[in-house]
Amino acid sequence: MSDVYDTQRPAQREFGGDDEDVWENERTPTPVRCFAVRLHSMELSVREVEGVLAWLGVDRCYQPVWNWKEKLAEEQSDPPTATPSRVAVDEKQIEVDGEKKWLYAAIDTDSKFLLEVDVYSRRGTDPAAAFLHRLTEKHNVSETEFLVDAGGYLTALARHELSGQLNYTDRNHIEKWFQTVTMRIARFHSFWQGSQSSAKRWLRRFRHYYNRNRPNQALDGGTPVEEVLN
Repeated sequence: MSDVYDTQRPAQREFGGDDEDVWENERTPTPVRCFAVRLHSMELSVREVEGVLAWLGVDRCYQPVWNWKEKLAEEQSDPPTATPSRVAVDEKQIEVDGEKKWLYAAIDTDSKFLLEVDVYSRRGTDPAAAFLHRLTEKHNVSETEFLVDAGGYLTALARHELSGQLNYTDRNHIEKWFQTVTMRIARFHSFWQGSQSSAKRWLRRFRHYYNRNRPNQALDGGTPVEEVLN
């Protein structure tokens, strides 16, 4: 087991220096927990991660692995502020516990940084305006040009004195992101059982993974966070 701990120290550093505080009083060594969370971020299911740990001699069941992932994800944060030049905004219908909901997302078209995600019970100008308000609270978008595909967004933008245009050609990446998240949901569909708030938590964690851990082809294998910070 000592070899496992040694080889996973880089993973521990990747998740940040505060892991010991996040996982205080845990009986499983921190490098093992980081390794497990890293495996999950590489698209292994929690059950599959449990199997890998068992193969390495770490006897922990499904629930602790799930708890490690949830706890660490809650402690991680994306860069607090971005100043994008152009942002694509869109929405997609999803299903939470059999009910139709609307997933809203906004992406910086240059860095591919996923600025925000949220779930609303309906679509339209009011939810779009509420979503844009969240963006203004978290990011510097006063000079940003928003690329939208429906007139209702223009009204929502005007409410917040933001600039935008109808654009059907330069929104490629947000369409690809919706494809990515749809495939991810399909793979881990059981995690969507629950309330709208649980779906929001799942999406926030996916945003963290997408921005920090998932190699992006459009960025030559880099991540959006690396692009933003550079």
